[in-house]
Amino acid sequence: MKWALDIDGVVGLLVGIVSDSHDNLPKIEAAVAKLNVSSVELVLHAGDYCSPFAALRYQGLESKMLGVFGNNDAERDLLKAKFESFGHQVKSRFLSLDVDKVRIGLLHGDEENLLEDLTRSQSYDLIISGHTHVISKFQRGRTMCLNPGEICGYLSGRATIATFETSTRTIEILDL
Repeated sequence: MKWALDIDGVVGLLVGIVSDSHDNLPKIEAAVAKLNVSSVELVLHAGDYCSPFAALRYQGLESKMLGVFGNNDAERDLLKAKFESFGHQVKSRFLSLDVDKVRIGLLHGDEENLLEDLTRSQSYDLIISGHTHVISKFQRGRTMCLNPGEICGYLSGRATIATFETSTRTIEILDL
């Protein structure tokens, strides 16, 4: 699925990047609050929201959110409908986006061969994944790769999100 988000006259967008919320409602609320305070213009979610009731905590997000499904997401049709009811979209396991002239690939990351092939292809400026719950950021050729860690904080003990600034192509990891 391909999305194009180009906002006329805007140079540099701040994009929020999140993953692996796993029904941790207080941490989801903290992530939404931090994203709103940071004035992000778009949020990308790399999956594992888990249950449809968790989607309701994203309702207060002031920017649009696009996301993919993770391996632990249940009742995907209901998750999709809940997110759509307040203007967010979660549609598939992979999204290809063009955001302010930055080509982004978004996936959960549980299909390690796919993640590796996408990175090796050099077809993207930024590849965002989750799944491991471990913060990771590196560059291979022209492709930056980012795993923002986990909103839930269950596995690593650290609840994190990230931001990406499109004009400078800088990534910042934010603790919740």
